[in-house]
Amino acid sequence: MSSEVNGLPLERGAAGEAVRDLQHRLISRGHAVDPAELGVFATSTEAAVSAFQQACGLRPNGRCDDATWSSLVEAGYRLGDRLLYLRTPMQRGDDVAQLQRRLGSLGFDAGRVDGIFGPDTERAVREFQRNAGLAADGIFGPDTDRAFGRLGNRVEQDVMVAGVRERQRLRDRPDTLAGHRVAVGEPGGLGALARAVRHRLAAHGAEVVVLTHATSSGLAAEANAFAADVYLGLGIDDQSDGCVAYYRTEGFESLGGHGLADAVVAELSDALDAPMAEPMGLRLPILRETRMPAVVCLLGSAEEAVIRAEEIADGLSRALDRWVQQPRTP
Repeated sequence: MSSEVNGLPLERGAAGEAVRDLQHRLISRGHAVDPAELGVFATSTEAAVSAFQQACGLRPNGRCDDATWSSLVEAGYRLGDRLLYLRTPMQRGDDVAQLQRRLGSLGFDAGRVDGIFGPDTERAVREFQRNAGLAADGIFGPDTDRAFGRLGNRVEQDVMVAGVRERQRLRDRPDTLAGHRVAVGEPGGLGALARAVRHRLAAHGAEVVVLTHATSSGLAAEANAFAADVYLGLGIDDQSDGCVAYYRTEGFESLGGHGLADAVVAELSDALDAPMAEPMGLRLPILRETRMPAVVCLLGSAEEAVIRAEEIADGLSRALDRWVQQPRTP
């Protein structure tokens, strides 16, 4: 099966080899597809896609978009299946996430568990190799895998190094918005709201940049390049009443993101005089790829975002102010 597919998104009514490839990948992950539907995207395929999305931290909508397809491809890798090393583009996969969890549980700081083999993960592999008496080349291969077999299973640790580092950063940061670098991102169409948020945060002394990019990866790259202390994403979800999401995956939860999401839900519920649902821990690409505490605020409709932009901006500004004063540190 190819790791690339044409014609995304795939959804109900689609047919052909791309759908058949999708179905085989879903079946390999334990999600049942009616044999009578093979090659045709129908009821059981839609249900399988939704179940997979739910399991891997994506919003379940039953459509196979770019993020869902990428997650399916990455889910096919298990630690030891291939050499892992730092390259461009960076390697991604569930095997990388497994490696990061094992390194973190042993006390080696591989950064957040994001399934992306970046510089932090390479440094952690090198450090582990040195401690295990191996050549410290930063490449996870058979020798390092065998060393994990000898040493890695001896340690069970609930607190990951990345979580400890994030708590420390939250404790050390200023308790006012002044001096904080805030990235406000939107995919297009919400520029007026983003600028209103920037205006309010800047009035409190924050250094704010508004980012507009059609892709999550583009927004994440720009936020990382800005070296933001926090990322606030804006978007529209006209299939629901909206939601607020922060980064969570197996073995890691962004405490800073969760704390900010709680504050956003509380303040927007007050600002809009309507209760919002509890924040969701998800593995959306923008949350996964940003290197700072991040939330995405998906509003229920573009019309509401325009008509109530001032109230929403007030609520988001108060949420960030509340967050910096009350960091989420157990």
